[in-house]
Amino acid sequence: MSFRARAATVIVFAVAMAYLEGAVVVYLQRALGMTPAQLFPLQGPDVVGDLAAIEIGREAATVVMLAAIGWLAGSRWVDRLAWMSVAFGIWDIFYYVWLWVFIGWPSSPGTWDVLFLIPLPWAGPVWAPVAVSLALVGFGLAAARQTATGRAPIVGRREGLLATIGGAIVVASFLAQAPALLDERLPGWFPWPVFVAGMAMAGAAATVSLRKGLDAA
Repeated sequence: MSFRARAATVIVFAVAMAYLEGAVVVYLQRALGMTPAQLFPLQGPDVVGDLAAIEIGREAATVVMLAAIGWLAGSRWVDRLAWMSVAFGIWDIFYYVWLWVFIGWPSSPGTWDVLFLIPLPWAGPVWAPVAVSLALVGFGLAAARQTATGRAPIVGRREGLLATIGGAIVVASFLAQAPALLDERLPGWFPWPVFVAGMAMAGAAATVSLRKGLDAA
């Protein structure tokens, strides 16, 4: 398959997967008699107790599916990671797009959402995960295209370490409200300077890796 055909396939899959997950969330909220406005504080055994294990399993299954599409679309580890990043980013962005189409939520980019539950609840305003996803799509497509033209990004130890630290800092910003959420309190201030620092570090690592691939060609 050509690069464009691979990109189209991965994007269509991710958009469809986002539709499915958005629909599941709407069904779950209707079944539990919830509205998005009742998301915080997290409370009720049906939401955070009995269904918690199922929800965590669903999230893990989502990651497995996105990793699988990346593995199938790529031919080497950098390529596969790039396509997984594209799939993840498109899925996450369109998850919010479909929810807005279905139920008019989120009402703004500043709306708070529970992003993940493994190993603790992640939370942040919608613009933050969307920013991460846009970066994943951009760098993922660039890496996949370079690989298709024989100029695969070169990820050295420094770039790998910088990307890992940057990613960990971003995750830490999302986990900052975990104690409040577990205590059934409303989320407070999002540590956006920490988030921006982590994004900058990971972005710098990706940029250097891409440039090294171009220079080595």
